[in-house]
Amino acid sequence: MSSEPTEVHHEDHGEGMTKKKILQIFGVLLGITVVEFIIALLLVPKGIIPLHVANPIYIVLTLAKAFYIVAYFMHLKFEKIGLALAIIVPILFIIGLILVLTNESHYWIDLRL
Repeated sequence: MSSEPTEVHHEDHGEGMTKKKILQIFGVLLGITVVEFIIALLLVPKGIIPLHVANPIYIVLTLAKAFYIVAYFMHLKFEKIGLALAIIVPILFIIGLILVLTNESHYWIDLRL
């Protein structure tokens, strides 16, 4: 056996996640949620924003919230790029598949009419 000391390196998944940073991310998520509630409970029912305009806004805001949750609270922002791509790329393909299948479902409904 070798008497040389071995070094063990541990990655700190929470690097940069101080209490201040967590509160900042909480504030961003809270702000996005408040905007969603204002749109859903005030602007759409009063007719200020039509529903076909509000739906894409909901989608963008929800994706922004999902990014912050995955990046900071699931520590994906601090991982190596390979792991991040292994998670993000399949999700993009799944979203594309859902969009294609949704479009194709209208074709099958039209055939039955």
